[in-house]
Amino acid sequence: MKEDKGERSIVTETISRVMIPFIQLFSLYVIIHGAVGPGGGFQGGVVFGASIILYITAFNLTDGRRRFPESASIVLSSSGLYLYAGIGLLSILFSAGVAQYLNYGFIPLSGQFEQNRALGMELVEIGIGLTVMAIVASIFFDLAHKAEPKNKKEETD
Repeated sequence: MKEDKGERSIVTETISRVMIPFIQLFSLYVIIHGAVGPGGGFQGGVVFGASIILYITAFNLTDGRRRFPESASIVLSSSGLYLYAGIGLLSILFSAGVAQYLNYGFIPLSGQFEQNRALGMELVEIGIGLTVMAIVASIFFDLAHKAEPKNKKEETD
């Protein structure tokens, strides 16, 4: 990972600027189509988190922390978790005494049971993807922060 010493790789930065939007678009595709095909929220979240790590690696840690602060990580991870758990609780509430957690068909989102089930699965996959993406980026920031020298004395040792 590049430190803040002024060295820059124009090739790495340019390739990263070109590739990161496509990587993120692919991760959204994996998240959305994960309910009916290979992939899903976890895989798409990891790919999205990897695009954030690529940005940090290509540029620097302080710029990455400025673009993706810890408060954003906390908000995204908790909102993804709340979305997942909320869909499950709505399934219990609308299941009419059957108490089936994450049986999305009972949630009155649209007119038909099958459409409700498909939309519920998509919302759960989005919640999982948000949570995993934020946690992967947060773990990388924590590990990178511990690897940085604490002061100038450690840098010279």
